[in-house]
Amino acid sequence: MSAELAAQALLHGPGPAQRRALAKAITLLESTRADHRLQADELLNALLPHTGRSFRLGISGVPGVGKSTFIEALGLFLIERGHRVAVLAVDPSSSVSGGSILGDKTRMERLSVDERAFIRPSPAAGNLGGVTEKTRESMLVCEAAGFDIVIVETVGVGQSETAVAGMTDLFCLLQLPNAGDDLQAIKKGVMELADMVVINKADLDAAAATRAQAQITSALRLLGLHGRSDRAHHDDTLWHPQVLQLSALHGQGLDVFWAAVSRFRELQMASGRLAARRRAQDQAWLWERIEAGLRQRFREHPVVREALPQALAEVQAGRMAPSVAARRLLDGFGRAEPASPTSPADPATSASPSPPASSAASEAPASTASDVSCASDASDASDASPA
Repeated sequence: MSAELAAQALLHGPGPAQRRALAKAITLLESTRADHRLQADELLNALLPHTGRSFRLGISGVPGVGKSTFIEALGLFLIERGHRVAVLAVDPSSSVSGGSILGDKTRMERLSVDERAFIRPSPAAGNLGGVTEKTRESMLVCEAAGFDIVIVETVGVGQSETAVAGMTDLFCLLQLPNAGDDLQAIKKGVMELADMVVINKADLDAAAATRAQAQITSALRLLGLHGRSDRAHHDDTLWHPQVLQLSALHGQGLDVFWAAVSRFRELQMASGRLAARRRAQDQAWLWERIEAGLRQRFREHPVVREALPQALAEVQAGRMAPSVAARRLLDGFGRAEPASPTSPADPATSASPSPPASSAASEAPASTASDVSCASDASDASDASPA
């Protein structure tokens, strides 16, 4: 299917045809085949004018905190109020087999069968930060399809997995009662980036939940006073991170949570910070893709492939420091890049030089995530990767 036809199917409106087109579009984005990458680029550019109208909500937390239960309860709460909800759930991939169970969708039994919701589980595939390489692109496709709330659920994370904060409008961190002391709460990392912290499973131990809420509130106030001018507590026009208690299992506290999210959105839009945040995220996304592309081209470059075995042997034998070997490989890669065009004085040589033969090799895919023609509807359990 051409990019134009795929875009038309996505923009056609809610229904089974759109759901299937959305599932196939995300499969296309996740594919590593060179021809699929070109089709995906065309599709993204065609859909770009129809994006940016949704609210992007990032949900993260440690394993077992109840992210999937919370997202299902929140999704059902929102669709009852007229919203269309898309969930991009990221599951960890095995470092041994490379497979992923993709169990988050299985947990959302009621939300997954509602036609006003769309759930797409994807494997992390070794990407750091708790999200996949194509999560940002998948968000744009969901927005173009008319989903006004896009939720990104990360894998179970620790203190340093903060990538989701750099691609969403509001970053919500889920915590458990008895999750740590005051010192744990003020540690740098994921906590200082959170726009909102939710103490889930508060019904299990009310006293512990209240204590955790007080500790984290104090920690966030301290972090706001030191180094975060955008969260200064003397300015009422700024958003001050809040700490809430709720029980996703029993649906308690969801109305308070969404009221806080709505207040956050109003403040950020009124001050222009929401638009500024998205512009900064787009710029960071650009550089991230450049770095990823350079890394791939470096690995696949013939000069590097030829020199790499000897460099590895030297490092393993202890005859060369890894940093020195890396620098020499980079120098060889840089020297192998095409030279600048010759002087325009000679018309025959003034044209831009054709790319070297290595360019074709550098764009050759290492593997294929999945063939577009075999993509299934996102509601099909067969989306799961083999464990």
